[in-house]
Amino acid sequence: MGFFKENDIKEFVSKASFDERILLNKNQNYPKISVITPSYNQAEFLEKTILSILNQNYPNLEFIIMDGGSTDGSVEVIKKYEKYIAYWVSAKDGGQTAAINAGFKKATGDWVTFQNSDDVFAPNALLNVAKAIRNHPEDSVFYGHLLMIDGDDRVFEHKKQIPFWMQAQVYEGMQVFNQCMIFKRDLLTKYGYFDENYRFAFDYEICTRWGTHSEIKFRLVNDFWGCFRQHELAKSSTIFTVGLSEHEQIKHKYSQTIRPSFPERMLQKVIRLRKFVLFLTSGDLAYFFYRLRFSPKA
Repeated sequence: MGFFKENDIKEFVSKASFDERILLNKNQNYPKISVITPSYNQAEFLEKTILSILNQNYPNLEFIIMDGGSTDGSVEVIKKYEKYIAYWVSAKDGGQTAAINAGFKKATGDWVTFQNSDDVFAPNALLNVAKAIRNHPEDSVFYGHLLMIDGDDRVFEHKKQIPFWMQAQVYEGMQVFNQCMIFKRDLLTKYGYFDENYRFAFDYEICTRWGTHSEIKFRLVNDFWGCFRQHELAKSSTIFTVGLSEHEQIKHKYSQTIRPSFPERMLQKVIRLRKFVLFLTSGDLAYFFYRLRFSPKA
C-alpha cells in the first residue's frame, strides 16, 4: 500500500465513473453495506461525496441521504443521482447526530457507516473492507487509514492508524476516524445509537463506549479508504471550542471505567512511542520517516 498522489482523489471524485448495472443489480454474495450521508447546505462538496460513494462500484450498496432542509441547491444535486439512492429526504431535523441516527434506522444493511457531505471515500474502499469482513467475520468494527484533503480535493497529508487500544482512545483521543470506519448495524441496537447530546464528538463517544465492551472487536484494514476535507467551515472556532469541550467530557467519563497502565503524563509518552514502535516493527519505514519530516498544513 503506497502513498496517494496529490491529485488522485481529485480525479476520482471529479466525474461519474460507476457502472449502473453493478449498482442497480445487487449481488447478495457481497456483504450489504449501508452508507448514510447527513447533509445541510453543503452543495459545494455534496456531489463529490456522492460520486465517491457511487464510484466505489460496490455490488451490494444501500445509499441513504438525510438532508436537513438545504436551500443552497443540495436537493438538485441529490435528485441528479436519486436513481441510485435507496432513500433520501430533505426536511428540518435535529442536527447532524440526529440525522445520522435517523439514517441508521432506515438502513437495512448488516454493515453501516456514514460519510459527511464534505468528506469522501478513497477508491476501492468498500471492496477492500468487504474482503476484510469476509476474512474476519468475528470482528465488529473495521477501520482504515485517513487522507487529509483540501477544498480542491488535493491530498496534503497521510495519517496511518494502528491497532485499537482503549487507553489510547481515552487518553490521546480518537483512534478510529469516522471517514474510514464501518461497523455491524446490530451494535446500535445492542449498545445504543450515537449520543445526540454531542454535536461534534459523537463518533468519539460511541467508539469509546464500544471500547468498554471486550466482546466488540476492532480490526484495522491496512488501506487508506477515507478522506477528511479541511476547509474554512471545518476550521471554524465553534467546531474547535465545542468539539474540544465535548472531547474532554467524554475523556473524563470513560477514564473512570479503565485503569491506566501508567500515570497520565507518562502514558501520553507511551502512546506516542507505541505508534513509532509498531510502524518500525511492521517494516513501514517509508511512513515512519514521512511522519518524522511531515510539516502540518497551515
